Amino acid sequence: MKRFILESAAIVQVELIKLIRDPTELISRAVQPVLWLVIFGQVLAQVRGIHTGQTSYLAFITPGILAQSILFSGIFYGIAIIWERDLGVVQKLLASPARRISLVFGKAVAAGFRGIVQAVVIYIIALIMHVSVRLDPLVIIAVLGSVMLGSGIFATFSLIIACIVKTRERFMGIGQLLTMPMFFSSNAIYPLEIMPGWLRVLAQINPLTYLIDALRGLVITGGENIYGYSVDFGVMLGVFLVLLLIAVRLYPTLAE
Repeated sequence: MKRFILESAAIVQVELIKLIRDPTELISRAVQPVLWLVIFGQVLAQVRGIHTGQTSYLAFITPGILAQSILFSGIFYGIAIIWERDLGVVQKLLASPARRISLVFGKAVAAGFRGIVQAVVIYIIALIMHVSVRLDPLVIIAVLGSVMLGSGIFATFSLIIACIVKTRERFMGIGQLLTMPMFFSSNAIYPLEIMPGWLRVLAQINPLTYLIDALRGLVITGGENIYGYSVDFGVMLGVFLVLLLIAVRLYPTLAE
């Protein structure tokens, strides 16, 4: 266990150093949630057909936009993996005595720190726009845990795709194909209750739905958690472990 923690921490340290030296991606990713909340949220707040109960529509979509940022940031994490493959970094890592699970888990944790930066941006925007968010220390810790877990899910899923396609061009096409359907088949911008039956079924098997459900209950004052935190975190943890095992199995194929 000690070896696993040290190896994973080394991977996280390397990823954070790269992020600090070139934060361009984080800055560009921060622009998108600003546009969604400031423009899209303000416009749809005027639509009377979307009922969000006692919660304002802007407050309702704030956790959804946070989850969207996590999804978009995590799902394209595989591009960096393919770059590492082309530069020979993956081959060197695989030749090292480090365990494969440490390499993959370290990448997932590093993606979680990227997600935390997105969460900070969303909180700042929400406060500026007078959205009532919960700032209790325990709630903040739970939010950070949700963000880390959600980022790990989508980053690991992205790594699996990278292992399969192995080229940046194919990855970009598949990444764009997956992100928008996952986003719109979740409860990010509209409640489950107004979805048609077939879309509600898709939403219930979409891990993004459970991330948003947890965040909606934690982030927003008076936010409603539909499934319960035990279900939300249980589903996310189960999905992450399954994806982690698959990624560990496929990661060595990147060197082929």
